[in-house]
Amino acid sequence: MGERIIKGDTCVLEGARWLAEYDSRFKRAIEEIGPLPLRLKEEGFAQLLNAIIGQQVSVASANAIWARMEGLNLTSEDRIAHASDEDLRAGGLSGQKMRYSRALAEARIDYSALRDMPSDEVIKTLTQVTGIGQWTAEIYAMFSLGRADVFAHGDLALQEAAKDLLGLPERPKEKQMREIAGDWSPWRSVAARVLWAYYRVVKSREGIR
Repeated sequence: MGERIIKGDTCVLEGARWLAEYDSRFKRAIEEIGPLPLRLKEEGFAQLLNAIIGQQVSVASANAIWARMEGLNLTSEDRIAHASDEDLRAGGLSGQKMRYSRALAEARIDYSALRDMPSDEVIKTLTQVTGIGQWTAEIYAMFSLGRADVFAHGDLALQEAAKDLLGLPERPKEKQMREIAGDWSPWRSVAARVLWAYYRVVKSREGIR
């Protein structure tokens, strides 16, 4: 496969150094934000189910629903596949999220096989499942599989941070963001970590009311 896998903080640091040397604006941002988070997550069905549950709700709501699902032992492929509407409703799922959760269970993704796929193929495989969009698939590749060169081009926070960092006249849309982020290969996922952290700095600087 040949793709770099982020396995620990030293990998993130290596990527940050590369970005700082490549572009002085990244160097300034990294100095301002401090140490970057590793952000690696578990891989497998439960991670994607958790992502589906978190769609279009607050973090607090998503955490509460997930806790209910865990309490009902409804976080595995088989349990979701055989659960009734009443079971899933008791876990806090809406009708749409019931459908998405069942689609994920029925897809029977070979999660171990994803480790050996190129990132583009990982994203293509995941987005074929109803309820898994481009952003969710990219986040899974970045943090559950540790891919070093994946970027969530449609993420609004990344777009806003890039606008500020690069001095752009307006927030880049997904197509432009894809072109811009291409310059940060082979460390695009580290660039994303920098930009997410930088976004929080920018927002605190502006003051959030």
